[in-house]
Amino acid sequence: MEYRRIGDIQVSAIGLGEMPMSIEGRPDESRSIRTIHAALDAGVTLIDTADAYHLYADDVGHGESLVAKALASYPGDTSNVLVATKGGHLRPGDGSWTVDSRPEYLKAACEASLKRLGVEAIGLYQHHRPDPKVPYADAIGAIRDLLDAGKIRMAGISNANPAQIREAYDILGGRLVSVQNQYSPQFRSSEPELRLCDELGIAFLPWAPLGGSGRAGQLGERHQAFGRIAAERGVSPQRVCLAWMLAKSPVVIPIPGASRPETILDSVAAVDLKLTPEELAALD
Repeated sequence: MEYRRIGDIQVSAIGLGEMPMSIEGRPDESRSIRTIHAALDAGVTLIDTADAYHLYADDVGHGESLVAKALASYPGDTSNVLVATKGGHLRPGDGSWTVDSRPEYLKAACEASLKRLGVEAIGLYQHHRPDPKVPYADAIGAIRDLLDAGKIRMAGISNANPAQIREAYDILGGRLVSVQNQYSPQFRSSEPELRLCDELGIAFLPWAPLGGSGRAGQLGERHQAFGRIAAERGVSPQRVCLAWMLAKSPVVIPIPGASRPETILDSVAAVDLKLTPEELAALD
């Protein structure tokens, strides 16, 4: 397994996105736990979740509880596993998504996440999504307070633009360690954020790197260069996609979603696929 850094922590170059195990179409709990265990067996040491990864109004934090249960039941050592979660995004239980970045809400959400994860401090806590009703500085100020109080060990942001990255970096006193934005062959508008993270030495965590739920299987058809190179290499287009991302910068750590052991194992194999300059140019 190849390793990269988030702050002062070394993590696997491919992380596991937990969301497909908690929202629409989620598998039964036993398969989800097998998937997380398979990732750990393969050397994955970064698991990303959020309190908003759930289906029903009384199901808040399903993903966090699932991760905690999977780690507790894993027979091996999990002391080097970094669990990243997020606050500030909500699902009322009707399938919609809302945001709430009020400082008092973010602090309460963090306390609830601490209890579900069963930890004294969250490894990486990320502001999930900007709230147009709340000044960004106020939201990040709450994250800074959580960091100063020792409730969280590292701080990150998600769905942020370059100006917000710089603002968060300043408010946190240079302690911003990660940015989690959507990035995939279809969604490349986060290139400026990726470049800024590279400049600042901040981990860039692409979410939905394979195109998102229900689209990963169509990647090679939607983007023919990925399908062609995958066929030539005898691997999946998804593996080519993740290898392409890893080649972008040493700060890139994709977090593909998975709900089956076979899926995360194929994703992890991307660290061993080294693409040629010609292949990378074709994919770009």
